[in-house]
Amino acid sequence: MARIQFGLATSHGPMLSIPSEYWVDRVSADRENPRHFFQGRTYTFDELVAARRGLQLAEQITPEVSRERHARCQNAIHRLADLFEQHRPDAALVVGNDQMEVFTSDHVPGLAVFWGDYVEGHPRTPEFLAKLNRAVARAEADRTPPVYTQYPCLPELGKHVIESVTGEGFDVAQLRKLAVGEIGVNSAPHAYGFVYRRIMRDHVVPHVPVFVNTFYPPNQPTPARCFAFGRALARAILSWPGDARLAVIASGGLTHFVVDEDFDACVLDAIQKGDVAALSRIPDAMFQSGTSEIKNWITVAGVMSEAGLAMKLLDYVPCYRSEAGTGSAMGFAQWC
Repeated sequence: MARIQFGLATSHGPMLSIPSEYWVDRVSADRENPRHFFQGRTYTFDELVAARRGLQLAEQITPEVSRERHARCQNAIHRLADLFEQHRPDAALVVGNDQMEVFTSDHVPGLAVFWGDYVEGHPRTPEFLAKLNRAVARAEADRTPPVYTQYPCLPELGKHVIESVTGEGFDVAQLRKLAVGEIGVNSAPHAYGFVYRRIMRDHVVPHVPVFVNTFYPPNQPTPARCFAFGRALARAILSWPGDARLAVIASGGLTHFVVDEDFDACVLDAIQKGDVAALSRIPDAMFQSGTSEIKNWITVAGVMSEAGLAMKLLDYVPCYRSEAGTGSAMGFAQWC
């Protein structure tokens, strides 16, 4: 039977992929956004500044602090990539989410499993990049290939996973080919592209992409459902014939686009302990906007709980970019 060799989890936000001096480029958009999700409600930028005034966030956004935190993130990514290469698995299962890159607002499955022969990576066109601010445009190089690429998948395992989890009551959508989403191409979403380029270093093993709808109401799976789904994924992998060694990778999170260090600490502690009861007590309203991607970590935590592997947090780096606390909290972990 197949075995789960190790697990990894990584954030994938644009702030990881650009020099820290570019982080401030996003602040103008932060100021214009009238709906920043934070601790279960929404705020304007000025309301966030007022609500978080006592945290002395100005000290968290100096050039020196930003450079140090960016360097820590790069070191953690290198460690994960080195681990992947040193223990290169026969195959992988990558858990991520879509942000209207292959789905559309008319069709968003709660859970989905890909079982085609490959997913595609398309380089961004100059016209597309010209629509982005310079920070996000530079980040695209970490998410999309410089030339058209077909990333190998593992349809036999994907089909087995679909049949196995369906038998356990998870009615997943099945995908043989990625659709053209709202960005106009059918590239693998950035949650996966970041893993291909930065963690697998463009040497992508045959794999199964698994989609969790973290972002879009009304069919977002709850934390408890994600953990249970992860356990079912593990049982599917472990029942697959053969002696293949697999890695399972979570892409996304942690709190963003407003950093909440206390919430991250609470969630990471529950994930490390495999405490599904603690995760289930967190209101789903806390898992909105980018913070919702923590559910990809929770899904992989369910996989690792079933596999009997413990999580080691390699680093947690709160990357602020404004006095309102906007930015991204970056997390990097392994299970072994």
